Amino acid sequence: MNLSHKLRLVILLVVLGCTAGCDQTSKHIARSKLSEGGFISLPGGFGELRLAENPGSFLSLGDSLPKSSRRSIFTFGVAAGLFSLLAYLVLGGRFSWCSFIGFGMVWAGGTSNLIDRIGRDGLVTDFIFIRIGPFHSGIFNLADLIIMIGTAVVAYDLWLRRIWRPHRQLEKAKSQ
Repeated sequence: MNLSHKLRLVILLVVLGCTAGCDQTSKHIARSKLSEGGFISLPGGFGELRLAENPGSFLSLGDSLPKSSRRSIFTFGVAAGLFSLLAYLVLGGRFSWCSFIGFGMVWAGGTSNLIDRIGRDGLVTDFIFIRIGPFHSGIFNLADLIIMIGTAVVAYDLWLRRIWRPHRQLEKAKSQ
């Protein structure tokens, strides 16, 4: 994919607008409609909506660290990482469309959670809990879901290129 830096930035800002818009709106609704400890069951018993203010990262990893350490790692460290990823996406690497959009989703979801963390004194609002039979998730939010989907898109794209690249090279060699 060979796009100009400006077009890359515009695409990433659109992905951010959609992601952060939906994520921040859903978190606002969850905070206003769900009380701590209360929940709303999803149809078919597939999970619940329940409010949780998460001081840690994904699935509360690091929530027991001292507040100053959490601020350093989850606010300043994550901000530096997200800024670096944005710079790389806009100025740097050559990506397939799939990987570019996947990394853009990771950046946008991370940025939306960072917005939450900065605006809510180090906390991120989580509210979705999924249960399928005996299996269940931790409590997460839409930004976490976007990050996971983006990661899966990148992994799938890399896997496809790993599988198909040798076949293409072999076909090229045969045709020459």
